[in-house]
Amino acid sequence: MGGGSRHVPGAPLPKIAAGPVGQQIHSIYKGRLGQFASNGEYSSQNLQAAMYEGRASDEEHVKLQVYSPPDLSRPTFEEATSHEFKDTHVGASFGPGWATHWIKLTLKVPEELQKKEHLELHWDADNEGLIWTEDGEPLQGLSGGGERIEWILPDSFRDGKSHTFYIEMACNGMFGNGMGSSIQPPDPNRYFQLKVADIVAVNLEARALSVDFWIIGDAAREFPDNSWEEHQALQICNDIMDTFIKGHGTQESIIQCREIARKYIGHVDSSKVYESEKESLVYAIGHCHIDTCWLWPWAETKRKIARSWSNQCDLMDRYPEHRFTCSQAQQYKWLETLYPKLFDRVKSKIKEGSFQPVGGSWVEHDTNLPSGESLVRQFLYGQRYFESRFGERCKTFWIPDTFGYSAQLPQLCRLAGMGRFFTQKLSWNNINVFPHTTFNWVALDGSQVLCHMAPDDTYTASAHFGDVKRTVSQHKSLDQDNTGLLVFGKGDGGGGPTFEMLEKLRRCRGMSDNTGLLPRVKMGDSVEDYFARLEEKAANGTEFVTWYGELYLELHRGTYTTQANNKWNNRHSEIMLHDIEYLATMATIKDSSYKYPKKDIDDIWENVLLCQFHDCLPGSAIEVCYRDSDELYANLFKAGSQLLERALSVLGVGANASRRNSYTAINTLPWSRAEIKKIPDSPNDYAIVHGGPGVVNVEALSSTSKSTASIKEVEEGIFHLSNDHFKIEVEYGSITSLLDLIEDRELIPSGQKANQLVIFDDKPLNFQAWDVEVYHLRSREELRPSGKSQIVEHGPHRVSLVTEHKISEKSWIRTTISLSASIDSQPPYVEMSSEVEWQEAMKILKVEFPVDITNTEASYETQYGIVRRPTHYNTSWDIAKFEVCCHKWADLSEAGYGVSILNDSKYGFSTAGNMMRLSLLRAPKAPDAHADMGRHRVRYAIFPHAGPLDHRTVRTARNFNHPFRLIGSPSSQQQHLPPAPSPSASASTSKLLSSIRLTGSPALVLDAIKRGEDDRDVSRGDLPARDGRSVVVRVYESLGGKARGVLEVDLDVLGVKKVEKCNLLEDEGLVVEGEKEAGRWKVQLRAFEVATYRLWL
Repeated sequence: MGGGSRHVPGAPLPKIAAGPVGQQIHSIYKGRLGQFASNGEYSSQNLQAAMYEGRASDEEHVKLQVYSPPDLSRPTFEEATSHEFKDTHVGASFGPGWATHWIKLTLKVPEELQKKEHLELHWDADNEGLIWTEDGEPLQGLSGGGERIEWILPDSFRDGKSHTFYIEMACNGMFGNGMGSSIQPPDPNRYFQLKVADIVAVNLEARALSVDFWIIGDAAREFPDNSWEEHQALQICNDIMDTFIKGHGTQESIIQCREIARKYIGHVDSSKVYESEKESLVYAIGHCHIDTCWLWPWAETKRKIARSWSNQCDLMDRYPEHRFTCSQAQQYKWLETLYPKLFDRVKSKIKEGSFQPVGGSWVEHDTNLPSGESLVRQFLYGQRYFESRFGERCKTFWIPDTFGYSAQLPQLCRLAGMGRFFTQKLSWNNINVFPHTTFNWVALDGSQVLCHMAPDDTYTASAHFGDVKRTVSQHKSLDQDNTGLLVFGKGDGGGGPTFEMLEKLRRCRGMSDNTGLLPRVKMGDSVEDYFARLEEKAANGTEFVTWYGELYLELHRGTYTTQANNKWNNRHSEIMLHDIEYLATMATIKDSSYKYPKKDIDDIWENVLLCQFHDCLPGSAIEVCYRDSDELYANLFKAGSQLLERALSVLGVGANASRRNSYTAINTLPWSRAEIKKIPDSPNDYAIVHGGPGVVNVEALSSTSKSTASIKEVEEGIFHLSNDHFKIEVEYGSITSLLDLIEDRELIPSGQKANQLVIFDDKPLNFQAWDVEVYHLRSREELRPSGKSQIVEHGPHRVSLVTEHKISEKSWIRTTISLSASIDSQPPYVEMSSEVEWQEAMKILKVEFPVDITNTEASYETQYGIVRRPTHYNTSWDIAKFEVCCHKWADLSEAGYGVSILNDSKYGFSTAGNMMRLSLLRAPKAPDAHADMGRHRVRYAIFPHAGPLDHRTVRTARNFNHPFRLIGSPSSQQQHLPPAPSPSASASTSKLLSSIRLTGSPALVLDAIKRGEDDRDVSRGDLPARDGRSVVVRVYESLGGKARGVLEVDLDVLGVKKVEKCNLLEDEGLVVEGEKEAGRWKVQLRAFEVATYRLWL
């Protein structure tokens, strides 16, 4: 800044000043940088004007035709291209939302562009698309909206002739079709305008300069103001601008500008930039998180996979350093089935090491809501798929977007062959900041995995300068390790890394090597390479910090409750699969001609696992996703019912095998139990079903039974219900007294009411379907009965009282409180069942249970164990857990006594002080405008227990979720229950079904019985079959202490040769010590341990 003659470099300093030279005004020169490459008011004069060397868009050179399939269908390439195509043009609109249009493009490169260095098709209709060759090979995805709109034309197109290809246009954006914002319900009338369809000659030097300037400009903006590197970056950028202006934007001036840039970033035009041996701190890995369903249905996800992964295969050909990782076996299977040519291309890239499967699970599933066995199957099906298709299992559980992480995941990961865990979701906490980046995460049983959370707090980084910088500056574990994973690429809606991202990272690496200060980034390594270095550090003495128990996400607490029907389907499908596998296993032993229905079971499991995806099961997807899942569940329940009927028939206890006018029942749980059941089509007759495991007794109850239940109205609106254990007072539908007669203990605090229905205003800060915020508790409103309570069962075997509450003009709930007669062998509980008409908006319905119990912690069932959480709000970490996840029960106990709340298919719960609340229904309006609207049926129960929380709660909750089902049907003339089938008719089956028993500590639970995956008579051939036949059983310790037991086998039924303790993948294991001749094998588990045993027959 100044005037006069300038000092000549190399000459002595002149004695006389040539003129004033002023200090640069830093902010002005920094602000100037935005002028150089932007599309703003200076675009005709800046680098944008030099970016393209020619363009053709006229009909002679770009001819467009369209076929529009009817009814929102998504035809295959073969189907679509068999139809007639009609002319269309740029400016045309395509829709509506979710429609598909096939565009036939005929390109002819003009003579003046044929010799240009680089030709691309630029296509932008603001929606997604997939380019297909004329013979049906998918080539590359298009994102629209200015992103990923280019396709490099093959050199063969430069011949002056016409060339045809197709674009499959999907009428949705990358994030669906939300009205106003992406997470609002989709707009069914959304249309997309084709804005660009051009042949473009690209000036590659100008494009490269724009990236040079972008990254050096970021250094000028983001390096500390007091660093010489920041000042140098600003000078380089201004020198580039001055040179470009002086050279009038010619190609020569652009090349000169790039030379100036190299002073700061070095030579960055090839992958050789990564070849220096200098230590790197940032390890960049390309990624494309595709939500298996979310703001789009499964059908669109299948196309997103093809669009996204074809892009990455193309980038791998152009950028040798590019490594891309992707999870979810389901998505690979869809690609294999629907896009076999692209699957082969992906498979070749996997073999080369550039495309890297990761995760080991069927989908990136929710980890709070699925059962323990479902989590096992996520890994079993996922790992088996990866091994069968690609020859290797995954070593890292990769699940970056799920809404919190179950306390038992580290144990299950280790048992599935994975000692590594990656996420970033806890960076979304809205109350506390999670304190670690790299740490050992410890499960309830003490198992641990090495966990790394992306320091950049995202799995969809844009590979900016700032992303590289934050990978170290936001790292919370620098005391132990200073390296971090940078996971970059367009995600959620798919797409993955772009060429710009790869170019930016080259420049970041060049800057680190040439100038410094920016953490050095490395490409070319895999996720497994990164974790292997961390493990090596641990082996050499680095002590990573530990985190014990669940990784609770302080956000998205509403997902424990939203979409109640979907959650009911999930739990009941899990229960059904348990029974199918148990009964089918026993059927193969009874009848060698019966073939274990492995394919059918696999199909059902894969669909259940699919529905456990972390936006489907939690309830955060759009309405069409739940229409799809409802249909899928209906089909799998139908298929499952047929499998059950077939297995029961083989076992001799199916409906078709039962004698006329007879009933029987099967106890599929591993302990004896009892239940009073109403006789179908005979409302006044009851039976007691008891015994098991296996075939159980069904005995008619007479009115003179020793144990009875009674009910009476003691004054208007106030009723007393009682049996041998409890005396209950119900006032207008609420329980005002619950007296344990055996212990002489009142459980409801004076003046308070249990089974009190309450409704809250439910308007979270963001994310309606996902979130419920702590302030909702301030809006509590009790529901009042809308009429008189009515007795609907009078005893003596069971009594019931029904009360209806009005919620609003459109909504009501009718709740029945039931108490059965006491059964000596069965701990009693008070059952509530409700029918709800729910037509609310932004409300949450709960039911309250104040109990006379004091404890600073409550216990909640989780997969294979118990999680204890605070009942107080001492710290922000405590108050953050104002709504938590439980499975079949929650419990509040003190020394000597406790109360468990049991549920059927509800997961949201809270305990504040002595107030226990079960969440029943929500009414969010986005992204599904009709979430939970309609009719619901709800079941829950109060289970008081003398003594501590123990196996009684575990078993009673399991019984509550597995009610006996009577098999058989009476004649139309005879409605009363006839005598049970003769003992000889069911003795052999009963012996068979109880031939595998677990005795010893009642804390041990025999959770699953199935056939071995690769037994020769079961194997489907995906992996090598094993000689012999085996039965696999899963056992876990349920209460939190070392437990011993014995696995007992009836050798007259099962000729077991040996027993192995194996992993979840059923690999060859260690032989278990036991008494083979007596059919007894020892079981000893640590607290909350999960164990798998293979019984070789």
